[in-house]
Amino acid sequence: MPASARTRRTRRGPLPSTPAPLLDTTLDQLRTLLAVHATGTALGAARYLRREQSSVQKQLDTLNRNFQEMCGEPLVLKQGRGKDVLFTGTGEVLVEMAEATLGEWSDTIRDLRSKSAGTLTVGATRYTLGVVADAIADIEDELADRGIDLKVDHIRTRDLLSRLAGNQVDLVCGSVAVRAGGDAAPDGCDVLELSRGGLRLLTNLPSDRLPDGPIPVGALPDVPLVVPSDGLIADFLRGWFGPGYAERLTIAAAIDAVPFGLELLRSRLPLHGAMLVTEGIADAVRDGRLGGGTPLRAVDIADSDWEVLVGVFARKGEIGRLSAGHPLHLLWHAAARRADRGYPARDIRESPTGGI
Repeated sequence: MPASARTRRTRRGPLPSTPAPLLDTTLDQLRTLLAVHATGTALGAARYLRREQSSVQKQLDTLNRNFQEMCGEPLVLKQGRGKDVLFTGTGEVLVEMAEATLGEWSDTIRDLRSKSAGTLTVGATRYTLGVVADAIADIEDELADRGIDLKVDHIRTRDLLSRLAGNQVDLVCGSVAVRAGGDAAPDGCDVLELSRGGLRLLTNLPSDRLPDGPIPVGALPDVPLVVPSDGLIADFLRGWFGPGYAERLTIAAAIDAVPFGLELLRSRLPLHGAMLVTEGIADAVRDGRLGGGTPLRAVDIADSDWEVLVGVFARKGEIGRLSAGHPLHLLWHAAARRADRGYPARDIRESPTGGI
């Protein structure tokens, strides 16, 4: 064994005795605990984390069982259907520890990345890849001269902000649902806003079944809809009709990706309905940029209080902590210069389900 390794082991002393249930506690479980504490329920945490409620509840039950064994008290207590869970004294202490633990890990990772600055990982959805490519082109020579290892990951819209918050990427470009006219920045993010727009319906229904519009949001429950199970469009539907939106709508088909929805509506199957898409997708279909076949009508939505924000996102305050020469700092400001020139909505054809 090298002398340096022996010195480190002698200096730090023996490993502490750690209860097995504590060793089984993961950082992801701690994040789930914080989400439940912030939202009050497993359902609220599931929406925040974009997971199934059963997955969140399973993690919560595991934490309760393990800490009941170690501390003699569970972390949370159920208070009845529809009520927020009650955090015990042990639970409140663990919440504080979880916040500190995850914060320290995140800060350390950011510091290490800032010191090495040798790799830059950028995430983009398929339809915003061009935005990222434009910004990278502006600093490509400098990145190459400095030997920066540039990685670009394809990210589904539904995973956009969770991948950023989890330090899996340094910067992401894509779409989120926001209140119309509201603050552009989601919690924990800085954003360069590229465009805002609404949704449209693509339909194979005749005009006597679905008028050319625009139609009000309140009329959507009467329209047979082709809808994704998660992602941007699901966020809109939750905003319009609440978490139980599926019970209030007429669901003609569930899809994972736009192309499949388009194929359904254009197929010889006796399926007649409408699919909610972004304005950019509707324009691309109209112009024949997303395949041909049976033409589909586009119908505007009249009174939505939600809109699609296409932007470049970074972790809150991170850019300001970096030196001007850091590659992430350079890329952010290259994207900012591009944003100042303007990106017409038709040029940012974002996938509404994140499934492409």
